[in-house]
Amino acid sequence: MKRWFNLALVMLAAALPLVAPAQTLERIRSSHTLTLGYLPKRPPFSASEGEAAVGYGIDLCQKVADQLRIQPGLAQMRVRFVPLSEDKALETVGAGGVDLLCSPMVETLKARQSLDFSLPVYTAGLGVVVRKDAPFFLVRSLNGEVDKSGPTWRATPNRGLADYTFAVPANTRVETWVREKLRLLKVLVNVQTVAGPAEGVDAVAAGKADAFFYDQMALRSLVEHSAGKANLMVLSRRFEFAPVALVMPRGDEDFRLQVDTALSELYRSDAFVPLYSKYFGAPSELDQNLFKVYSRP
Repeated sequence: MKRWFNLALVMLAAALPLVAPAQTLERIRSSHTLTLGYLPKRPPFSASEGEAAVGYGIDLCQKVADQLRIQPGLAQMRVRFVPLSEDKALETVGAGGVDLLCSPMVETLKARQSLDFSLPVYTAGLGVVVRKDAPFFLVRSLNGEVDKSGPTWRATPNRGLADYTFAVPANTRVETWVREKLRLLKVLVNVQTVAGPAEGVDAVAAGKADAFFYDQMALRSLVEHSAGKANLMVLSRRFEFAPVALVMPRGDEDFRLQVDTALSELYRSDAFVPLYSKYFGAPSELDQNLFKVYSRP
């Protein structure tokens, strides 16, 4: 009997992490505080402005706070924003150091082993940065504005694309994607590898490369903090899609439901387009349709 009792205790202990997720809402009720983490150098998603946090992700988290305040016992809830470092942010979220990360991240299967994600809040993807004085036909080609008689980039070689240099980060999926796309479309350009994303942006700013391909969200942040930002622009086109979402500790469906409810109601309201436009310009028809898909009835 004692042996079976000890075995039952072991099985119960092993099961506890699966049946007893963190009670985020109860913790917020107890402390009267919603703790929101953010990355201070991720504009337009999140940034520090004096002692305040600003950005698209910050505004979304404020909508989550509004949703929580209508829940029982949370009407007087305070909101506290905590700046986090890039290398420790996800670890801090996973450990429960903050209730929600307002700087959106790409949801991956690996990340889902220790974290949960909200509904998508933005559709990121592979983007490109060029100089503002870049040749018209180069910008037109990269934007996909080519003759309908051929696939993207197919009509551009005769307009001198071979004279241009595209920079890519060495030994990455971005380099693989760009080289394969150029091969398939039979477009001949000079492909130059750089050590990292900052070097790629600097190469374009200095005129050593005509375009640099990288994650569009990261490009926006890199350009914002580049010494040559006045002469650079990140094109709106996304070559591959990667939805990003707010991040929270894993295993608390009640809290996640409140987050997703706030986002869904915002996406279906008249307030969403002005909020989105404030940071990214007017949403395209594709973006508006994607947010309809992201929301839940």
